[in-house]
Amino acid sequence: MPAPFRIVFEQRAETPKYLSALVPLISVLAALVAGALFLTATGYSATDTYKNMLDDGFLTYRGITETLGLSTVLICTGIAAAFSFQMNLYNIGGEGQLYLGMIGGAWAGLALGPHLPSFVMIPLVLIIGSFAGAVWIFVPAFVRARLGTSEIVTTLLLTYVASSLLKHFINTPDSFFRAKNVAFPQGRNVADSAALSPIGDTRLYPTFFVVVALALFLYWLVKKTEFGYRIQVIADSPRAAHYAGVSANRTTMSVMLLSGALAGLGGATLIVGPFARLDQGITLLGYGYAGIVVAALARNNFAGIIVSGILFAGLRVGGEKLQISTDTPKHIGVMMQGAILLFALGGEAFRRYKIRAVRMKAVAQ
Repeated sequence: MPAPFRIVFEQRAETPKYLSALVPLISVLAALVAGALFLTATGYSATDTYKNMLDDGFLTYRGITETLGLSTVLICTGIAAAFSFQMNLYNIGGEGQLYLGMIGGAWAGLALGPHLPSFVMIPLVLIIGSFAGAVWIFVPAFVRARLGTSEIVTTLLLTYVASSLLKHFINTPDSFFRAKNVAFPQGRNVADSAALSPIGDTRLYPTFFVVVALALFLYWLVKKTEFGYRIQVIADSPRAAHYAGVSANRTTMSVMLLSGALAGLGGATLIVGPFARLDQGITLLGYGYAGIVVAALARNNFAGIIVSGILFAGLRVGGEKLQISTDTPKHIGVMMQGAILLFALGGEAFRRYKIRAVRMKAVAQ
């Protein structure tokens, strides 16, 4: 028997503003429900698990400071992804650019740190790390602008090259970056002048406030400046931009290079902050990939990325401590991040389309 109605998607002429805030919120709530069902099905208490994650990630002094500290790099990789997404460019290689930012920052801290004071070295490490990230994305940016080659493929593949390069610098005997006379290969600590002290007895560093200010600056740049206007025109209609005299090739290069620099900055913040050396353990943490999820949840809004970055950092911090305080697997935090991404992407359908049930008889007429 045929169904009496069918589901019809009608594209909205204009998206209501309330949906821009409602869709991410519902995405998070839906992910929490999905996580609760998973926990219940596997024999764990969803209430206790969420309470422990909330306490460990947000409601204790140590938890919130660790969350804000971790959010520094997630906000960086989030704004890096979002900046390219503004122009419908997909920089999926923020992870590799993050590694290069660490390599560039570590080199500056080791080579220049012993000779320069801290007030010069800290900004220099951040600048050189950003420059290294921009250099790493130069080839994908060039071939995208000139040849139309997919930046998704090129930026992603270069991530594996960057990972191998980082491990090479640490594991190679007599490497400039490798610590001497240690049992296991590890990076050399940068000079004291190239490392920041945490705020009080926490894992929060002043770079958090720098990154938050940068995110707000990018929000202003995209919304209020001529450069941001060019990005929006090219994203909405490349042909109209061409007739208006806007150079798509030049703007593509600029946007992608800045995106790579922002991801590289994330790596440099780890050098002046919690790592203080090149560490191949970074390849297991996936901060660059998490930045894509952070940007997606915030719908590429730079101010929103600050909030989503803190949320995801809290999930990671709370998830990491689950296995210490309870017998719940710590990977529940990672699963929650994936669920939020899936629901956020699915929620875009409700934001862009009206969904109606239409009677088949009415359709036939």
